[in-house]
Amino acid sequence: MRRFRAVFAASILLVVLASAANCGRFLVVDAPQKSDVILVLAGETDRRPARGLELLSQGYARRMILNVPAGARVYQWMQPELAEKYIQGLPQAPSISICPIAGSSTKDEARASAQCLRSAGGRKVLIVTSDYHTRRALRTFQREAPDYEFSVAAAYDANEFGGQWWRHRQWAKVNFEEWLRLIWWELVDRWR
Repeated sequence: MRRFRAVFAASILLVVLASAANCGRFLVVDAPQKSDVILVLAGETDRRPARGLELLSQGYARRMILNVPAGARVYQWMQPELAEKYIQGLPQAPSISICPIAGSSTKDEARASAQCLRSAGGRKVLIVTSDYHTRRALRTFQREAPDYEFSVAAAYDANEFGGQWWRHRQWAKVNFEEWLRLIWWELVDRWR
């Protein structure tokens, strides 16, 4: 009986360790599909827009929408103004529009984005967001905007996150926080 308990405990420990080792990779979904529009989520302003432009140039869609926090300020400038200046300097400027977003959750962003997506036309949407945020963003948008068909592309930033989360303090922190948000979404937010 003792031997059985030891083997059982060792098996459980192996399953827990294997799950923990792969939990960072589980968060990342990087499966872009040809779409009518690319939707770059608000938040990070370096990697996400760059990844969206890359996908636009590769022909994944003909239009791109850049979500920007409506009330956010950077020094004396409103963030939508800065985003407009950024877009004006791009060769793809005629294909890009700004969607001002109020609210700070992915759920709020999904609801606000639906209005901008209606203006852009089309049903297939390619979401671009930070790699660790892809799974939750995809699930949230599918639930909150069911009239659209979504795929997702990851914007990678090795300073922020990596699948082997235990190798860097920042990766572990982001992994832990994103898992809390994903669990909260699955258990609470999606049912409201």
